[in-house]
Amino acid sequence: MRARLARKLEQTWYGSARPGALLKFLEKVYYLGFRIHQRYQLARRATDLEHSAIIVVGNLTAGGTGKTPFVIRLVELAREAGFTPGVVSRGHGRLTNEPVSVHADSDPAECGDEPVLIARRARCPVQVDSEREQAVRLLFGQGVNLVIADDGLQRSRLPRQLEICVVDRQKGAGNGHLLPAGPLREPLSRLGDIEIVVEHCGPGVLPDEAEASLMQLQPGRFTRLHGDDSCTAEGLRSQGGKIHAIAGIADPQRFWKTLAELGLEFEAHPFPDHHVFRMRDFSGFPAAEIVVMTEKDAVKCSRLALFNAWFLPVSAKFSEPLEEKLRSALHKMSKAANMKLT
Repeated sequence: MRARLARKLEQTWYGSARPGALLKFLEKVYYLGFRIHQRYQLARRATDLEHSAIIVVGNLTAGGTGKTPFVIRLVELAREAGFTPGVVSRGHGRLTNEPVSVHADSDPAECGDEPVLIARRARCPVQVDSEREQAVRLLFGQGVNLVIADDGLQRSRLPRQLEICVVDRQKGAGNGHLLPAGPLREPLSRLGDIEIVVEHCGPGVLPDEAEASLMQLQPGRFTRLHGDDSCTAEGLRSQGGKIHAIAGIADPQRFWKTLAELGLEFEAHPFPDHHVFRMRDFSGFPAAEIVVMTEKDAVKCSRLALFNAWFLPVSAKFSEPLEEKLRSALHKMSKAANMKLT
């Protein structure tokens, strides 16, 4: 039922279907509620954090645009700039509401799959809390001097020195409507207020566009879910078994496309975003056959007894203009932080 509704909305948002009268009415209701909520948040803005080193990364559309790999790379750039960075997140998809300090071996059911992935790959302090402001204060108290808020663009209660929006270059804003008639969380005009808008484009050579802030996701080597083995797509094919590709992410088609471009033939098994995997999800796969998944899904499957399963890590690669913009912004924030200390 949920998957069928998601597919129907996807066709309306990004396909030829037009939103009906009910969706358009709900869009007006959503926008009214959004405006009221934004005013409520601004009235309760965390003024004690007003001049703190906080970067907010988010998007304007529902669904995935590649924010998590972007945040991981941004942490690396911040560290190179001399910061001690940390990340805060709401922890979407988790089963509890308690504040959690996230580590590489944390249970994604308690803190969400994306925060665990960030903790593993970025190797920085990660704090999950629905009250992001409290999480920021906690990290600053632990010695962090730059906080990156993952998926916090609409969290106007949280002050920020820099806003970054990641958009999918292929999907764009879809039909341009607000939720639920379209994919937009807030009006497209909001982009005019954001300092850096990053376009996530497809694989291949980054286009030579002088002012473009572009990002691509580059696949690494397939890595065994349990163990340290890794191999290329050719190595995976040489095993000879049938390949089942699973994806519990917002845009599974992106994963299927990557696998196809790597030369793999596979049977696709899409699951809802942030799906909590159980062994029964794999009961129809013979033990001799191969399972491949995204790195985010590997976080959720790491405690399952899947012994012929592999995940494909991806890393964000930035265009030179984007990398320069980010380094420049981090340099300015570093200078401002040093001036506060003197």
